[in-house]
Amino acid sequence: MFAPREPDEYLLDTERRVIRVRRHWAFLSWEIFETVALLAVAVMVSYLLPPAMWLVQNILWYAALFVLLHFAWVVISWWVERIVVTDKRMMMTSGIIDTKVAMMPIGKVTDLTYERPFLGRIFGYGTVIVESAGQIQALNRLEYLPRPEQVYDAISELVFGDKEAQAKRFSMIKAQRLARRKPMVG
Repeated sequence: MFAPREPDEYLLDTERRVIRVRRHWAFLSWEIFETVALLAVAVMVSYLLPPAMWLVQNILWYAALFVLLHFAWVVISWWVERIVVTDKRMMMTSGIIDTKVAMMPIGKVTDLTYERPFLGRIFGYGTVIVESAGQIQALNRLEYLPRPEQVYDAISELVFGDKEAQAKRFSMIKAQRLARRKPMVG
């Protein structure tokens, strides 16, 4: 009831999912650093305070608890956020309590840019910038994507590739899926 929906539940029966990913774990790196640093400061200050300052220590530990709860919220938000690319649209679902679904039709894509910073080369993430006809869409900058080359290639194929070959491949995949679901007789 309160759990966020799977992104596949938003897909139409006529759509074929090409990619479904969540952002790379490096997306959390600053939050991890910030949380560890703040908890280290809380431990050091608590160690240095005399026992007579118990009220300050209690406030300090409640602040540390708040830092941990904030970090847990960020991690859960990262975990439920998904980026889905189908043969008809790009979609990003996010939100723990309030669900947000951002969508952009594949047909509106006019330009793709692929960026991979130095740390992205080391850890395996990058950015794909999607531009549409003179408008800034909800999904114009997809940062911290794992395997960004594959995402870039897949979107490029969908936007600029042969539509007839994609339709044949889609019908072949659909037929294979239906064949697998067929109950065995005998």
